[in-house]
Amino acid sequence: MEAVVFFLAAIGATAGAIGVVALRNPFYSVLALIAHLFSLAVLFLLLTSAFVAAAQVVVYAGAVMVLYVFVVSYVGSAHEPMLDPVPGQRLFAGLLAFFLFVEISAAVLSSALKALGTHGPDVPAGFGDPAAIGTLLLEKFLVPFEASSILLLIAAVGAIVLAGRKRNTEPGGSPSGRQVGGGVIPSGHSAPEARPEGVTPAPASPSPSVGAPR
Repeated sequence: MEAVVFFLAAIGATAGAIGVVALRNPFYSVLALIAHLFSLAVLFLLLTSAFVAAAQVVVYAGAVMVLYVFVVSYVGSAHEPMLDPVPGQRLFAGLLAFFLFVEISAAVLSSALKALGTHGPDVPAGFGDPAAIGTLLLEKFLVPFEASSILLLIAAVGAIVLAGRKRNTEPGGSPSGRQVGGGVIPSGHSAPEARPEGVTPAPASPSPSVGAPR
């Protein structure tokens, strides 16, 4: 049963990672990343790392992904360009993915497969439990831990600032109408024509009343 769960979680993690880079819509890419993080949490549970699995779900798939969805929905656009912004970008990305696959395959076939028949590393009791990790985060790694929280706060503020600039530059974001002589004329009404000084406009002809004989 454990092997079945492992392969299902591995397939889900791989499919989610491929979906992140393969989907054109950034919102769907974020959803694929959430599925990838949930699959990683299952793999960490199989390694008896309950704290890391909970952090994957609560911190990454929960808080951080909510921030990503907020940024994509607030700043991102659903319309993708037809052409690549960088010439040859797809070719370069394919070559990079191929060489990365070769490197990972060589590492797995050379060393990782040799550990399949072993029972794994010997770790002391209490290694990786919430008490040990909390001690490291709040004592030894306190400064990097607080720096990462400040970085997330800066990212959220930057997303709000960029969204405000985008709304100001979009066509139709300003009030309807045009400005003439210090006043705004609503759209659909023409501006009064300029007349020379001393010229009195001709009185408008009275319109026929309703029911009057023509």
